[in-house]
Amino acid sequence: MGYQALYRVWRPQRFDEIVGQKIITQTLKNALITQRISHAYLFTGPRGTGKTSAAKIFSKAVNCRNLKDGEPCNNCATCLAINEGSLNDVIEIDAASNNGVEEIRDIRDKAKYAPTQADYKVYIIDEVHMLSTGAFNALLKTLEEPPTNVIFILATTEPHKIPATIISRTQRFDFKRIKFSEILQRMEFILKEKQVQYDELALKVIAKAAEGGMRDALSILDQATSYGDGKVTYDNALMVTGSVTKKFLVDYFKQIQLKDTKEALLTVKKLLNDGKDPQRFIEDLTSYCQDILLYNQAPEMIEEEDLGMFDDDFKDLAQSISEDFIYQAIDIINETSQSMRFTDHPDVYLEVLTVKLTHLNKVEATNLSSASVDNSVIEQLENQVNELKQALETLQKKSNTISETPKPKPQKTTSKQHVKINLSGIYGVLDQATRKDLNYFINLWPELMNSLSVTQRALMHVSKPVAASDDGIIVAFDYSFLYQKVNDDIELMDALQNGLDRLTNRVPKIIFVPEDQWPAIRKQYLSNKQPNKEASGVESAPKSDIVAEAENLFGSEILEIKND
Repeated sequence: MGYQALYRVWRPQRFDEIVGQKIITQTLKNALITQRISHAYLFTGPRGTGKTSAAKIFSKAVNCRNLKDGEPCNNCATCLAINEGSLNDVIEIDAASNNGVEEIRDIRDKAKYAPTQADYKVYIIDEVHMLSTGAFNALLKTLEEPPTNVIFILATTEPHKIPATIISRTQRFDFKRIKFSEILQRMEFILKEKQVQYDELALKVIAKAAEGGMRDALSILDQATSYGDGKVTYDNALMVTGSVTKKFLVDYFKQIQLKDTKEALLTVKKLLNDGKDPQRFIEDLTSYCQDILLYNQAPEMIEEEDLGMFDDDFKDLAQSISEDFIYQAIDIINETSQSMRFTDHPDVYLEVLTVKLTHLNKVEATNLSSASVDNSVIEQLENQVNELKQALETLQKKSNTISETPKPKPQKTTSKQHVKINLSGIYGVLDQATRKDLNYFINLWPELMNSLSVTQRALMHVSKPVAASDDGIIVAFDYSFLYQKVNDDIELMDALQNGLDRLTNRVPKIIFVPEDQWPAIRKQYLSNKQPNKEASGVESAPKSDIVAEAENLFGSEILEIKND
């Protein structure tokens, strides 16, 4: 066989070789040792963090006859066949190109048959979020009633696109971005094994550019090795990644700090003439601003994270630039980055960015030392402070003779805004709504809230069910701006549906509504339709004139009064 890329040659063959995912690999090994094997797993996380590698290792381990401490032996016939990709009982599918209903139905039909060579038949479905809605429905049926000795391992970089009903029937493992230091150690190990010469600073540039992905790091390392004729040098790493030197960034920031537009533009011109990627330069600028802020707040954190990459020039620059200047610079850089994604002339945007940065209005771009301030200025400021103090004392004396004006009570809800409300969905729930269903979900609500993350609970703490049927819930929000926020929050909706699925074994649809508009919506529904049963907890029996008048005055909500 010809040359193979580094990430293929050095792909992990054991759980212990997977970098940066210790908790996940230990959990999977424990499951294998104790024989607590689930029928379906979901591996999520950024690209190049070990999802597919972990799936292949798990498929070996679950079928290995010489399993030791949860690790496959990689020597038996089954392990060797899986490594070669020749075992028929381990099937790897790319959902990006096999995302139709027919493909998944074919899997479902074949999954019924027992494995031919191994103990378990394992289906590894990569990029599972690419499946169509029909394909997900076909897969759901199999996950609900899994055949014996069949394991599904789903891998994806976008878990929010997977239906909640699928997620709730799997064991989910979230793979994290790999730390800078761990990527660096792995590259050093590989190069020492291959006996390749390298510059340590070059590996740091590559590890930084990989952005937490081991596969990306090894691909860049492969390029740098080829470019350097078997050596990995600092210049080659910069050339391959499109990055610039730290000195280049320091010079550019100093020119901006001094508002030297001409020199800064010449620096940008040199960057483009050297063939550097403008988008990569924007990312380097953003990262550099972040490093400056972190260094000013916690120097030990940035030095530990980047393993001493920053020299005295960086430290001097970080101490001389104010935080306000960095905040403004980050905003401008971010706007430019967004615009550059949709243009064929990034050099123009880079030059405009440079002009903007050198013309920032804030005077405090540079921190002034106390020694450079004129003593007369200090004296003048002290006099102004004393005058303000005297004026404040006079105002306080006058305020004692004036009665305090009572403050108006803050309104519970904000002013009405143009918000979209799913009236057809609300009416559909009200058609089947009963007081029994409403009481059931009201009692269930606290437990459902506890299953959410802290951020999600913060959004939902002013919500409550106001009507419910067997397959739908109407949830009212005290504040309209929160209603708008949660209405577009796909991850929150997934979490709510997952929680309901776990607590009730079904997934009723959830419809949000602003509380200040809920009475009018309910009244309109009742007036449009002659009620013949309980709807949203309101009894439909004939009302006397007194009851009707009371409802007009106080509303028809049933309240529970508790004495202190």
